Amino acid sequence: MLLWVGLGNPEPSQARHRHNIGFMALDAIARRHGFSPWRSRYKGLVAEGSIAGVKVLALKPQTYMNGSGDSVQPAAGFHKIPPSDIWAFHDELDLAPGKVRVKRGGGAAGHNGLRDMQRALGTPDFWRVRLGIGHPGHKDRVTGHVLGNFAKVDTWLEPLLDAVADIAPLLATGKPEEAMTRIALLTQETR
Repeated sequence: MLLWVGLGNPEPSQARHRHNIGFMALDAIARRHGFSPWRSRYKGLVAEGSIAGVKVLALKPQTYMNGSGDSVQPAAGFHKIPPSDIWAFHDELDLAPGKVRVKRGGGAAGHNGLRDMQRALGTPDFWRVRLGIGHPGHKDRVTGHVLGNFAKVDTWLEPLLDAVADIAPLLATGKPEEAMTRIALLTQETR
């Protein structure tokens, strides 16, 4: 079983924030692949499904971004899922809007959700699906950018979320390089 974690904040008023693109990605995957309805568990919302024959537990922590690990650790512990089978879908300032990079391990790069997952799991050795939201240009504008809503000019967002749902089978079967190539092809016309 894989644990796919979407990082975000639970307030309804924050649903369209750039910081919540991880939640949006999991919602797109769950819809496309016929996951169970979302239900409360492990201080989060969970849905279960199967992608390419692989069982996936989707988790949207409801602990706010800075406490994401307090939801991830109990879910992983209960299902005996090792960090190497945990995937975090999250916003990434250092990638252009609509770009996606997949990697295993590494630092938190200032991302509090990743930092808290590392704290709770005791290791940085989990997968990251980095969803580019772009940088606002100056560090003083970062907080407003990530905690701001996507704008109407962000026409790349919906095609990106559709493409993430499309590449889910490649992620589930351990083909991150193929997934990145495929998503680049699927989204190249929308940027």
